Amino acid sequence: MRITNSISSVVMVCSLAGLSGCSSLVDKHIEYETVQPETFPVLRAVGYAPLSAQPGKTAGEKQLMAIKVSKLEAYRELAEQLYGQNLTSTITVKGAVAQNDGLKSQVNGLVRGAKVLKSYAVGDTYATELELDMKRVYDLYITQVKPQKIKKISYSFK
Repeated sequence: MRITNSISSVVMVCSLAGLSGCSSLVDKHIEYETVQPETFPVLRAVGYAPLSAQPGKTAGEKQLMAIKVSKLEAYRELAEQLYGQNLTSTITVKGAVAQNDGLKSQVNGLVRGAKVLKSYAVGDTYATELELDMKRVYDLYITQVKPQKIKKISYSFK
């Protein structure tokens, strides 16, 4: 009798284990929760553009172009801080002497939420200072995609 009960118990456990592997017999529910970073850094960047080198017929047109260019340069610097630079280097050597040495830098990325702190002229150069508060970036991002981690997994048998 004891052997029969033991065998029945083993068969029952093996059957349940085998059946639990069938997804049609078991429903799995995963509960997620949103995760927020502990700290948010604030990044700053400055872009520069020469006033006299800008295209334009009047001083006002040149100043407007310098403002735009300095702002774009500041955004490029922020993108470098966020995403890094992709560097490509080439060198041509002939007879153990360097003939041509080249370096190419590329930055690619999307910068959202940056704030212009100030734009100002310094002599013949125009400067624009930008600030990127990562808390603001997080708030903009969280409205589109909610980063999550698993909070709870529960199973129910049919």
